[in-house]
Amino acid sequence: MKKQFTLGKEERLKSRKQIDHLFREGRSFNFFPFRVLFSISPRQPDTTSVIQFGIGVSTRHFKKAVDRNRIKRLSREAWRLQKNELTELLSTKQKGLNTFFVFTGKELVEFAEVSEKMTGCIQKLKKFIDEDIDPHT
Repeated sequence: MKKQFTLGKEERLKSRKQIDHLFREGRSFNFFPFRVLFSISPRQPDTTSVIQFGIGVSTRHFKKAVDRNRIKRLSREAWRLQKNELTELLSTKQKGLNTFFVFTGKELVEFAEVSEKMTGCIQKLKKFIDEDIDPHT
């Protein structure tokens, strides 16, 4: 099976309801410069995507939209290139995952650093999925 390095429309977390649910009831951890909110759920048979991903950057630390958009773009690219191992794990366990990353750093970062930190975040998410932790506890 060929790996697909895409981040399509159905893989983006855009629903206000789902994002609010993540902030209210989801689990979270910090991995500087990200705060990761996530929710693991049983996979619905009618859904096409196993993972949904979102990213946010604060206007408090980055006044210019250009800077905020750059951080979001770099983060989405790092996620897109590394999410396949998570997707495979979730498929075998018949689980779904909603994740929202909040960039908490105060300075612009390069792609290499974002990619390295994203790898760490994905490894932590894999541990949570492997332990099969109930997200509602």
